[in-house]
Amino acid sequence: MSNRTVRVNELVQRELSDILRKRYQSEAVAITISEVRVSPDLRDARVFVAVVADEEEAEKKLWWLRTKAVDIRAELSRRIVLKYLPKLEYVLDRSAVRGARILQALDEIDPPAPPRPDPV
Repeated sequence: MSNRTVRVNELVQRELSDILRKRYQSEAVAITISEVRVSPDLRDARVFVAVVADEEEAEKKLWWLRTKAVDIRAELSRRIVLKYLPKLEYVLDRSAVRGARILQALDEIDPPAPPRPDPV
């Protein structure tokens, strides 16, 4: 991945987060933009969205985000000047849930030892 692509990824992520925080405060309170991957030609981008909720509520938030996609992209175009503004595809990021499950499985395999008393 080129340095320019990395910078565009970070810029789009920062601006999307700011748009959600400022324009859609009450609806987007549980939504976090965890990562953005823009294609090298800057025409497409995947936006990974983490939602603090159960699976059903996460799907509802993702659906809400997709309904607002046109407005969000229009606001993004006012904030970022690029030759091509990427078409955004929103994807639910389940990496935090997977990480928690892995940590839970590791704790079940080898439970943490109780703390030892300090020798006097």
